[in-house]
Amino acid sequence: MIKITSDSTCDLSPELLSSLDITLLPLHIVVDGDDYRDSVDITPEDIVNFVEKEKKRCQTTAVNTFEYQEFFSQFAPNYEAVIHFNIGSQFSSCHQNAKLAAADFDNVYVVNSQNLSTGQGHVVLEAAYMAKEGISAQEIVEKLDMLIPCVDASFVIDKLDYLHKGGRCSGLEAFGARLLQIKPCIEVIDGKMVVGKKYRGSLERSLEQYVKDRLVEKDNIDYSRIFITHCMCSEQMVEKVRDAVNAYANFEEILITTAGCTITTHCGPNTLGILCKRTEKKQL
Repeated sequence: MIKITSDSTCDLSPELLSSLDITLLPLHIVVDGDDYRDSVDITPEDIVNFVEKEKKRCQTTAVNTFEYQEFFSQFAPNYEAVIHFNIGSQFSSCHQNAKLAAADFDNVYVVNSQNLSTGQGHVVLEAAYMAKEGISAQEIVEKLDMLIPCVDASFVIDKLDYLHKGGRCSGLEAFGARLLQIKPCIEVIDGKMVVGKKYRGSLERSLEQYVKDRLVEKDNIDYSRIFITHCMCSEQMVEKVRDAVNAYANFEEILITTAGCTITTHCGPNTLGILCKRTEKKQL
């Protein structure tokens, strides 16, 4: 048997994790010097409370090599192979640390998802399904090399305050976005975050246009699965996005998941993305 594991940043639901026996290793969230584990002893709601009410600074930190060694040692002796998935290497040093740790084992494969949230989640799921089919670890990893560049991940961010606090945009940019009601779309392309289209107006209207832009008149969409992943959006807003997805495309499966503490720390509440796969690599 092959064991599938992942950094907590894949944002898969507890139901999916349980049904496919996927085990997560949490990243760290540091709040004014106090260390917490992503979605273990801190929640997205806690982060928003720390930032907005207590005015504390929240940061994410990578899993270190020793933690990966300890984690892999739980599974490597009991499975034919372990395949572990990291958040993209350009977002964190997790992948580098996991690779160093994996060198101590002859049956641990470490995969750079080149993505985050359920962009990473797509890759983890595909590996879990292949493992259930009895495909070898080496073949799974080779197939994933072709899949990873085809994952289409993007989010619309309600406000830039959290990106500003994390040093990813200037105070002037955040102020201007608030003043002009700009909702930027952040895309992951070639393992990097880039700013795409900037929407104007209410979040609800921006999200409807965003869904249309991502799905209409696109001839390379893989319609097998799409994630709607959000951070503390209302049920009504999520349902409206689901309705929009159904109006513009016909996916076999729509999975709704909530973003974990890593996305919350950097993007804040009312962040929402639709994440699917393409039949060919997305280009800049």
